[in-house]
Amino acid sequence: MKVLSTLQDPTFQKRDYSRLDRFFLHYIKDERDLPFIYLTLRISLTLIPLSILLFMPFVTGWIWWTVAAVHFFISNFRFKGPFGLMLHCTSHRPFFKPEYGWMNNYLPWILAPFFGHTPETYYSHHIGMHHPENNLEDDDSSTMTFQRDSYRSFLAYFGRFFVIGVRNLLDYLRLKNRAKLATRALTGEIVFAVVCVGLCFINWPATVLVFLLPLVIYRLIAMLGNWTQHAFVDGEDPGNAYKNSITCINVKYNKKCWNDGYHISHHVRPAMHWTEHPTFFLKTLDKYAQNRAIIFDGLDFGQVFFLLMRGKYDVLAQHMVNINNTFADDADAIALLRRRTQRIPVKMDVPAMSQVSVATA
Repeated sequence: MKVLSTLQDPTFQKRDYSRLDRFFLHYIKDERDLPFIYLTLRISLTLIPLSILLFMPFVTGWIWWTVAAVHFFISNFRFKGPFGLMLHCTSHRPFFKPEYGWMNNYLPWILAPFFGHTPETYYSHHIGMHHPENNLEDDDSSTMTFQRDSYRSFLAYFGRFFVIGVRNLLDYLRLKNRAKLATRALTGEIVFAVVCVGLCFINWPATVLVFLLPLVIYRLIAMLGNWTQHAFVDGEDPGNAYKNSITCINVKYNKKCWNDGYHISHHVRPAMHWTEHPTFFLKTLDKYAQNRAIIFDGLDFGQVFFLLMRGKYDVLAQHMVNINNTFADDADAIALLRRRTQRIPVKMDVPAMSQVSVATA
């Protein structure tokens, strides 16, 4: 196990702004989100032109395949993670000021489909269901009832989500009287489907590459991420954010994807700005220790997933942070990890959220 080392994850650093910075700051709500502006511009000026080029009739043969390869790399390796977590952050905290509120539609309606997000479904699922239900049984993306160190269980989890996930989301939102969110999600699904069908008549290979393949890849990655973030759940207190989520510190992923590794504190305070998580983590260490929270130093979610699927509990334990000597040794940590990956039978009397989550949300 590891002792807590100096955090290397990004926090907000005040600096002098250029004239261009000041121009953009006039429109956005929080100066700490200025990096989102430049990421949005980079995506808009590269991915959209490449996508349009793939639909052009004069782009054929090896030129088309070259553009397709560049597009695939940019979409799925360079920008997919940063964009997805930027969309996540701006779903919790509006990007633009109220007087420019219409600009908040640019990410979910214009850019998101290029990364496999159907418009509005991410917001409706994440804000409308996942956080209110906190990975408990009414959360359709809950991991509780699955054996969380099993490839077979993960494939069943992903398959169910991919085939009937949207239907279940709509049913949930209607049951909870969140009709506006249900309408938004359904509208996004229909518009995406109609546009893709229409584009297939123009150029079906480009449509598959630009919109449909990213849809499959995104939904796989989204479920892999959620599975890992909630792979270790205490069956006796499954609604406790400190016991149903994990935290990954000191990883490149946090610098690339806006501190997404701090998943415990994100569930504790969903609206907290992404730059505040490292500081909040250090201020609340006793909470982590009291709840025997799982913190990995030097492992990101992807690494945790594959180590878990291969049963490498010893490696996982070696990267765990032992705050306040919570764990006696690696064997104690491994026992906790194994226990928290076990299937949890659904109990009708489990509260919607634990006292810890409610008190700190």
